[in-house]
Amino acid sequence: MRIVSLLSSATEIVYELGLQDRLVGISHECDSPPEALRLPRASRSRFDPAGLTSGEIDAEVRRCMAEYGSVYEVDRAMLAELRPDLVLTQGVCEVCAVPTGSVEDAVAGLAHPPVVLSLDAHTLEGILDTVRQVAGAAGEPARGEEAVARLRGRMDRVAERTAGRPRPRVLALEWLDPPFAPGHWVPEMVERAGADNLLGTAGGHSVEIPWSEAAGLDPEHLVLVPCGYALEQARADADRSRERLRALAGATIDAGRAWVGNSACFSRSGPRVVDGIEALAAAFHPEAFPGFDAAGTLEGWR
Repeated sequence: MRIVSLLSSATEIVYELGLQDRLVGISHECDSPPEALRLPRASRSRFDPAGLTSGEIDAEVRRCMAEYGSVYEVDRAMLAELRPDLVLTQGVCEVCAVPTGSVEDAVAGLAHPPVVLSLDAHTLEGILDTVRQVAGAAGEPARGEEAVARLRGRMDRVAERTAGRPRPRVLALEWLDPPFAPGHWVPEMVERAGADNLLGTAGGHSVEIPWSEAAGLDPEHLVLVPCGYALEQARADADRSRERLRALAGATIDAGRAWVGNSACFSRSGPRVVDGIEALAAAFHPEAFPGFDAAGTLEGWR
């Protein structure tokens, strides 16, 4: 079987399942694991986000959605060359990755149209289900059950270590200009890490909010995970919004309880959300996770 993944999290799922020898193409945004980056890319963005601020990116996203109905496009010629049997895409967010409709349009004209599997997770359980779905579509259902058991086991160990401990109040934001309250599985991640999430709805969409809506919440921890940003970008974005963030949680920041995260471990509906849960739990309950190394996932911000 030849697999093309047009979704970063799907590429990571393929590797989690040990099916990387069947992967022949990836999306423009796939960046992990490193060995996948040698593969040809079968999609592209309609604008180059390099060097843009979060406010400028937001404006470009809105422009592309208004003009084209999508931020990304599929490279049809590359798909034809790769001759996939299975194409992995998503139905969660048209802004985050190539949407299902664009993929279905692109494969319709191929000589041998592949199966298109659209992954549509909105919760942590939904993410585990997508692991099973990819495994099943690849004809390896047992691998899916084994991978789910591994991931669930890690989350269960976090729950065991945080059980009975005080649950700090946490304000998480998924974008800063304009601010977005977290949705989908991110509020669940905070809760699974042994804390109470103050803003955003588990299983719902991320929602743009005014800064005033986050005022007065008095969080004990502040978690900033701008969607699509690696740690360095997240830190720079937080720096640009420093005045606003200090107005929300100045004492928390001064106490060393503000964090920036690699969105690949928070915003992507794949196995690395478990890395994110573990890193959050270690940040909220350091005494329960002595020596935990969150490098590459979560860092303190002042």
